[in-house]
Amino acid sequence: MKGKTRGGPAAAGAADAPVQTQTCWSGVAFGLALAALAAYHQYKLPPALPVMLESYGYDRVLAGGFMSVFALAGLTFSLRVGRGLERHGLVPYLTLAFGAFLAGEALALAVPENGWLMLLARGLEGVGFTVCAIAGPLLANINASRAQLPLVIGMTASWIPVGQISATLFSLPVIDRGLWQPLWWIGIALTVALALWGWRLKVAGVARLETRSGDSAGRAASTTPAQRGALVVVGAVFGLWSGQYIAFMTWLPQYLVEVHGFSPGSAALAYLPPAAMVIVFNVVTGALLRAGVPLIPLFAGSITIQVVIWLAVPALGGGALGALALIVYGVTSGVTPACLFAMPNAIMGANRAAGSFAVIMTGRNIGILIGPVLLAQAVVMAGDWRLSWPLFGAVTALAALGALDIGRRLRGIERDTASTR
Repeated sequence: MKGKTRGGPAAAGAADAPVQTQTCWSGVAFGLALAALAAYHQYKLPPALPVMLESYGYDRVLAGGFMSVFALAGLTFSLRVGRGLERHGLVPYLTLAFGAFLAGEALALAVPENGWLMLLARGLEGVGFTVCAIAGPLLANINASRAQLPLVIGMTASWIPVGQISATLFSLPVIDRGLWQPLWWIGIALTVALALWGWRLKVAGVARLETRSGDSAGRAASTTPAQRGALVVVGAVFGLWSGQYIAFMTWLPQYLVEVHGFSPGSAALAYLPPAAMVIVFNVVTGALLRAGVPLIPLFAGSITIQVVIWLAVPALGGGALGALALIVYGVTSGVTPACLFAMPNAIMGANRAAGSFAVIMTGRNIGILIGPVLLAQAVVMAGDWRLSWPLFGAVTALAALGALDIGRRLRGIERDTASTR
């Protein structure tokens, strides 16, 4: 059973491998697109935020809530969505998600000057995000063969930076002209396009879109305390890591505008190198896991490098060293989420991923709820950004310690499994 930790999820899922004998790439692509759509809706805000703050004068902490409210929706609905997908299938939940996205976009476009109604609009989008953030990775996984699953997991982890980069690229022609609304109209178009794509796949029957499980109660009963404990720790680490990542990515454009004198468009461009590195190294990490590279050393090592970067930020400045640090941060931030998304399969087996994804996404949502607002409050209290870097360093250090604990728990699960054979 050493392969569970050393080889990643492919070895872990040996007993509970996906039913697919061949990868259905249309199903994988649709799952990835759903998750990327969710990320686009969340991450269209940061490049637009400097323009919106100037235009409407939102309170800074309230503006941080425009990102954190996605987490509030996730905390409220993630576990219900995970269970519901197993019991009722995909169609009613995707219908809810697409409707919530469209309602939120319409409200934001109608009354952007009212900060509290904008928060409500973002909350509606957060409901759609919650569904797609669970259903997307799940669909990608169940349409992957056993051999391709680690690579697909690596690709799945790229949904956040794909959404970031898409939002940034769409923002570049309009942000320096003081416009943010086109990003919301594009969100409407993308939502309608994904709804039509899903309908076509369902009619054609070419992809595995069924997420219902007839024996979910039996599976839940067979879950061991060690597995449940490991999932909780993974969720906690996901929360710590996501809190600092989302806070940084939410406020990076505003930081560059305020501290380094960037224009909003140039600040949006600074988003691209780290996000691009995240995508590349999501896929690279998936390939490494498939090749048998140990999961826990990759995981803990990537977070440890981020701790060093955060502690070194005050000495780096905004020049070449700062740009290099952004790239290294992007590289390691590609490794970390790929490892996190591999954990449900490493702990539970691939056929039990729906509820497991809901658990770890709950942890992620806690981090997203706290991170952007906490950073905004730290900036308000200090009057500048100097508290940001030690705060990020401390949070990331806790995540690194949690990664080591996950490794210890996985070894215990391996021993327990081996002893029952």
